[in-house]
Amino acid sequence: MENTIHRKYLKGQYIVQQGDICRFESFVIKGCLKTFYVDNEGQEHVVLFAIENWWTADLGSFLTQKPADYNVQCIEDTEVIQFSSDKMELLYQEIPKLERFFRIIIQKAFVASEKRIVRNFSLPAKERYIEFKKTYPQIEQRVPQYLIASYLGITKEFLSKIRGQIIAEQ
Repeated sequence: MENTIHRKYLKGQYIVQQGDICRFESFVIKGCLKTFYVDNEGQEHVVLFAIENWWTADLGSFLTQKPADYNVQCIEDTEVIQFSSDKMELLYQEIPKLERFFRIIIQKAFVASEKRIVRNFSLPAKERYIEFKKTYPQIEQRVPQYLIASYLGITKEFLSKIRGQIIAEQ
């Protein structure tokens, strides 16, 4: 398709880095990525994971073409189809139903993000981990535990303790 770029990235490579402008929205064909930011103390905070058939980008940067707040990095060797902002607009004009399709995807992502915020404020860490396992069973097997801990807002040691409790309860 002439409106897309097919790219392969190696484990550890970045699709976008904090401070750069996110030029592409990426559809994951193969692989696993994390979206995260690094705070002023150098601490990494994972906000999203993306696996096959998911979309990833720093959406705020992509839509505004302003510097990215987030990094998007490959956790595994990854293959994506990328769409630039200009090409997306052309596709929307050529295929109007695509605009509706992407609106629905963004709405679902927004709702999921809001639910995650509520869970992070209202649920204990153990319940957040159990919910993560239920919601994303295919991710837990592919992502290192320290990244899951970061996503949950806890330390890897505390996650290890929670996992031990869950095993003991079974």
